[in-house]
Amino acid sequence: MRLQTDQPTRAERAAYLAEALAGLYEGPVELAPTPGGRRAALRRLRDFDPRDYARTRNDVVRRGVSLLSPYLRHGILGLAEVRDFLVTRFAPGPGLAKFVNELAWRAFWQLVYAEKGEAVHQDLEPAKVSLRRERGVPADVEQAATGLVCLDTALRELYTDGYMHNHARMWVAAYLQHWRGIDWRDGAALFYRHLLDGDPASNSLSWQWIASTFSHKPYFFNRENVERFSGGAYCATCPLAREGCPFDASYEELAVRLFAE
Repeated sequence: MRLQTDQPTRAERAAYLAEALAGLYEGPVELAPTPGGRRAALRRLRDFDPRDYARTRNDVVRRGVSLLSPYLRHGILGLAEVRDFLVTRFAPGPGLAKFVNELAWRAFWQLVYAEKGEAVHQDLEPAKVSLRRERGVPADVEQAATGLVCLDTALRELYTDGYMHNHARMWVAAYLQHWRGIDWRDGAALFYRHLLDGDPASNSLSWQWIASTFSHKPYFFNRENVERFSGGAYCATCPLAREGCPFDASYEELAVRLFAE
């Protein structure tokens, strides 16, 4: 028999969660506004099925994501708690493995923050490409009025609901830095002001990953990427789709346009 002072096993923690979840009322969870509290967090966790996560997680429109990030950010759910519940409920597979990997990334950002402290809000490494460093978020971005449907849709959701799909965050961050030449710190501050899951470590370090000040290369995207991960929905209604789309080129062509000195 275990001593009462022993820590519960993973299976015991998951069983406790399952019992708590079993008593919650049924029904779908709405995306926005994000309901607060432990009860809402447990409902969200109960309703998340990670088995298809690896295939659908990057789809900005269909959204095969967990929507657990606000609860993780504010400590309503713990990383190990979420992992233990899911790995005891679902059989091993690529979707579950990918989701647990994403939890590990969140833990990694926290470890970097614990080591570097407030230094994460400044360049941790030299940029691997030439970056412009203009200060201040442009008015059209603040107003979600760039004319680019893929970006304006994401920005409106950010300002209205405090949420933005992770893949759309990458698009917006890359656009601000590499196309508009805005210092990543101002973009990170914009996100932090609005995101319900805004976390100092994950936010600043992710912007640095886009910039190449905490990665071996910058992240940028092209129109093919937007069409692929939105099912073509954004380009189909974008006034700049026929001409004027700044993303309509190959990666090789864009690299020359964006980073050639």
